[in-house]
Amino acid sequence: MLKKVNVVVFDFDGTLSAGDSNIDFECYCFRHSVKPWFYIPSMLVALIAKFFNPDGVWWRQKMHRFLTPKMVRNFTPAFIKEHKQKRFGWAKEQVAKERAAGNKVVLISASPDYLVPKLVSDMKFDAVLTSETQQDKPWKYDFVCYGKNKVVALDNWAKENKFIPKVVRSYSDSRSDIPMMNIAKEQIWINRKTGLPKDK
Repeated sequence: MLKKVNVVVFDFDGTLSAGDSNIDFECYCFRHSVKPWFYIPSMLVALIAKFFNPDGVWWRQKMHRFLTPKMVRNFTPAFIKEHKQKRFGWAKEQVAKERAAGNKVVLISASPDYLVPKLVSDMKFDAVLTSETQQDKPWKYDFVCYGKNKVVALDNWAKENKFIPKVVRSYSDSRSDIPMMNIAKEQIWINRKTGLPKDK
């Protein structure tokens, strides 16, 4: 029989760090390359599709269709260094406290796998679960780690490691994370502008 293990779950964008790393990287690409500008018409169509289907995959891929492996390879190092400065001051210490209390700490983010693991490489998470993209087509998603899929990602990770996750706490700033927050004994909602817990 699988044993239960205490887990603390953190969202990333707006919870541990200001802004949205996925959107911020997109803006970074616009500042450093001409190519994204040619995709603005299709991106506008994608934004309309997002309004009708926020959980969808198609519009996400349209929004990042300009991305190439070379662009990701060349732009991510400087972007990671820049974006780390947006991290809230309490974040790294709180993750360390949760680990010291004997909990497994897991980061679950809708942002892609070519960004988030590097953004939190110094924070010693037991697992970093993100949206999964194709290496040769970084705009194309194999798995979107958003909404209820965050719970799916956590369950799959726990199964691979042969235990049942008992989520004692979840941290998030967004209502899209309600499925993730609902499985936690304690829910800590963060103000995405200040980085501070919201009043209950």
